[in-house]
Amino acid sequence: MGNSLFDEFPDISSKHWKQQIQFDLKGADYNETLIWNSNEGIAVKPFYHADEFKTLPPVSGSRATQWQISQSIFVADVDKSNKKAHKLLNRGVERLAFILPSKEVAIDRLLKDIDLASIPVDLYMQFLDADFVKQLTNHSKTKLNIHTDIIGNLARTGNWFSTLKEDHKQFEAIVTHTNSYSIDATLYQNAGTTMVQQLAYALAHANEYLNHLDTVITSEAKQTFKVSFQVSVGSNYFFEIAKLRALRQLWHTLASAYDVNTDCNIMAIPSKRNKTLYDYNTNMLRTTTECMSAVLGGANSISNLAYDAIYHKSNAFGERIARNQLLILKHESYFDKVDNPADGAYYIETLTDELAQKALALFKDIEAQGGFLKQLKEGTIQRKISESAAREQEQFNNGELTLLGTNKHPNPKDRMKDELELYPFVKTNPRKTLIAPIIERRLAEATEQKRLSNE
Repeated sequence: MGNSLFDEFPDISSKHWKQQIQFDLKGADYNETLIWNSNEGIAVKPFYHADEFKTLPPVSGSRATQWQISQSIFVADVDKSNKKAHKLLNRGVERLAFILPSKEVAIDRLLKDIDLASIPVDLYMQFLDADFVKQLTNHSKTKLNIHTDIIGNLARTGNWFSTLKEDHKQFEAIVTHTNSYSIDATLYQNAGTTMVQQLAYALAHANEYLNHLDTVITSEAKQTFKVSFQVSVGSNYFFEIAKLRALRQLWHTLASAYDVNTDCNIMAIPSKRNKTLYDYNTNMLRTTTECMSAVLGGANSISNLAYDAIYHKSNAFGERIARNQLLILKHESYFDKVDNPADGAYYIETLTDELAQKALALFKDIEAQGGFLKQLKEGTIQRKISESAAREQEQFNNGELTLLGTNKHPNPKDRMKDELELYPFVKTNPRKTLIAPIIERRLAEATEQKRLSNE
């Protein structure tokens, strides 16, 4: 029994596989028939082989057995938010994310009776106040995570919270106090960028902070410095797995250059870009595969998107379905049994390497042109995103990119006009901004607006 069952079979090289495939094609061109090119400029082959690697990829550091189910709560009422948090913890949620609209939030009441020693809590502040953060020192030995991203706010709104100087002053004080910061990279995916752009922009975004903080953070603090990336995940299953793996590799490379902690926290959420108003139940299928990609890609925590999030206010049923999707993946589908399930898959390893290399090249180009913040101010980043989004939109309009129930197999009997509790399209709010904001836009918006007008 010590002999391998496959010893009697000869090794087959990638060259032999390709020859057999070409023979089976009976004259059809191999490249035109079986190789397709992604928007990232990656030529995807029909098969991948071990002999295409000079050395086999190392084991990754991802820990899929440790991924956590998260859910966000917008804090409009402190006591109601606390009550909701306890309900969620009793229903399978393992990590809480509170969105704080102002500094008037009573944190002690918000976190009342929550075991902060075992339950990680993320606080996303929609304001900037270093004094508010310092008041949280009572929870310094707990799993309380403060998320601050001033450049992310600039990119999303077109303005600083206050001014460039004041924002950086407040940001520096917060980071010195918490020894952490976060990057909101969800904006780039939801606005229509390619995965290479998402990775490069997230890295360049993070680098702006590292440049600013390099002389502020002590050498001792750098070793425990914590960086979090919030990432949107789309439906290109294997590419999305590779994207998250590439992000870890890229951060490791960048952090090593600054001698800071090379580990990072990745918080994933399904993309809004491909979600639809009509045939909305297909959104559940999309978010399921997107959450699967997030797990296999090595996300630390996942917060699912409700199937009706684009047109309904937050509601118990939609949130329950979204939460149950994650519970099924974790407890019934064995998605928490293997630490690094994507390791060794030649296709995924190749995609990871190609995405990382292309993103690193784009990152270097951004830095050579003055950095991410400079290109934001000049409008270069916005222009590049608009070009990528327009190309993807054209693919959707032409049927090359399919959203079932919307541009393929639509149900003409669907009626949604009376279901809208939220405005599901891009809102126009003319105002003065320092830079052109990056706008999130769904692929199906124009199609849906036309259908609504015809109901």
